[in-house]
Amino acid sequence: MRLKRNVNNRGALFLVLIFVIIVGVATFIAMSLRVDTVDESLKNDSVIKTLFVMEDKDQVLFTDIFIYYPVSQRGALINILGNTGAIFQSLGRVDRIDAIYTEKGIEVYKAEIEKLIGQPIPFYVEMNMAKFSELTDMLGGLRVFVPAPVDVKTDEGERWLLPSGAVNLDGDKITTYLTYSKNEESEGEIDDRRQNVMIAFLSALNRSASQLLNKKSFPLYAGKLKSNLEEDDLYSLFSEISNVDAERLVPQTITGSRRLVDGKVLLFPLYDGQLIKDVVKQASNALVALDDTSVNRIYVLEIQNGTTVQGLARNTAALLKSTGYDVLSTINAESSDVEKTQIINHIGNAEIAKNLGDFIRCTNIIDEEIKPESEGAESNSNVDFTIILGSDFDGRYVKNSGGNK
Repeated sequence: MRLKRNVNNRGALFLVLIFVIIVGVATFIAMSLRVDTVDESLKNDSVIKTLFVMEDKDQVLFTDIFIYYPVSQRGALINILGNTGAIFQSLGRVDRIDAIYTEKGIEVYKAEIEKLIGQPIPFYVEMNMAKFSELTDMLGGLRVFVPAPVDVKTDEGERWLLPSGAVNLDGDKITTYLTYSKNEESEGEIDDRRQNVMIAFLSALNRSASQLLNKKSFPLYAGKLKSNLEEDDLYSLFSEISNVDAERLVPQTITGSRRLVDGKVLLFPLYDGQLIKDVVKQASNALVALDDTSVNRIYVLEIQNGTTVQGLARNTAALLKSTGYDVLSTINAESSDVEKTQIINHIGNAEIAKNLGDFIRCTNIIDEEIKPESEGAESNSNVDFTIILGSDFDGRYVKNSGGNK
């Protein structure tokens, strides 16, 4: 009996050993075959697009599409305003885009934003304000600029206090910075303030990268976020985007026309939504195509109206501001019967001039003669480019004719 029992024990141990070996081999094979989602995405697209959503009690505070080009460590930040309006299929009605998040959740929200911009967004990172406050403390605070001291008391008796200047705010103060409101503050100012938090967050990721990307501590940071990525893939994503040069990151906000719909003021992107698609496409292309010096500053424009169409220069200025240009002035041209739109390149940068021309489909680019510095001569213009709008410009594009093809 004892011999039989020993044989049975050895047989059971043998079966357990075989099972352990099979599990080990299967695990090894699975790990070997595991695909890094971020690396795979970069094989199909040289830029990384990530949707960042900040929410509080299921209400969206801000939404940003972060476009990052790892080669140059440059990024673009496209703000999707919560009151952006359209007929949303997921809701079956015209409404604010952030209503989709509240009613349908992050996955449907992301899908509708992808339709809005005409491009896929592989990844999303969802940030709850309470947990973001904790994350802020873990990152050592966020650095923002507060132009004037804040001392506001709510109807409920709560008091909001913030110091002025370039300050490093802890988690509680960042919560205040995100949520306080003053009667005299416009929607645009509130949006700008919240964009500052996103820029400060990306800057903090860069500043705290060594601590953040420690394999032992990263799960603590990841636990404060929600994403469509597994933890290993989220680690890969943050390994990339934490290299961003946040100091040169300028947020862009889509312009549009405001309309009252069912008691709500909605912002409808210009040109039936085509503008927002063009802005995102241009931002991505510019990061990849332009050299390092080209993305180091914002280019300044003067826009002249060479037609009899009232407000054409002003509307075009709003269009180009959406893409990150600075418009110094909008004036009437010397003549109101200009036929062909032209771009005057005052700085001799053909690549940037072409990029500007591509956005409005203008190939009629004139290079101002720039004399050598030894002759002590410079351009008389205080802008980088002058755009003179002609009758071939329809408010968005130069129509195909003659020199503009």
